[in-house]
Amino acid sequence: MTTMKIGLFFGSFNPVHVGHLIIANFMATQTDLDKVWLVVSPQNPLKPKKTLARDHDRLHLVRLGIGDNPKLQASNVEFDLPKPSYTIDTLSFLKEKYPDQEFALIMGGDNLASLHQWKNYERLLAGYDICVQAPSFDAGALAAHRACACARRPCSIFPLLISVNACAPENQCATWCPMPYGNTSNRARSTGVRGRQ
Repeated sequence: MTTMKIGLFFGSFNPVHVGHLIIANFMATQTDLDKVWLVVSPQNPLKPKKTLARDHDRLHLVRLGIGDNPKLQASNVEFDLPKPSYTIDTLSFLKEKYPDQEFALIMGGDNLASLHQWKNYERLLAGYDICVQAPSFDAGALAAHRACACARRPCSIFPLLISVNACAPENQCATWCPMPYGNTSNRARSTGVRGRQ
């Protein structure tokens, strides 16, 4: 089996909108990701369940939005996992189910600033590339973290992007790549990107 690098774009997608699809398509075509999975989260730890449309309705709308784009895929992987959904738990499940694939995270710049509050965030920094959707980013409480030691260095592979080469444990690296254009969540309210853990 050929190893692919898959970007995981987690969100409530309540509902999916053009901003989500712009981000997903940009990451799939302008980075080293082979595909992007839009992972529909049934229950975000920081959002009340009652405000969400039904899981399968949100998944259906994501599939409609993706259409026949071969580099994007809707995923319901979290539907059968324990609730609420924590990123590190989903990643552990995916690594066990797809041991030959490499996974990376896609998140908004607002999530980066609160990443230190996520469950086992050090494991995320140590083991996964992180692609950040933002024209610029504020690392917030992570600013002093060793992962931000090389912040805002031009990305040699994609000069339009900015990479943060994380000096994480075991010399593993995370690459945070802010998008080089305006924040789509300001233009189209992103209900699915905020508050992920």
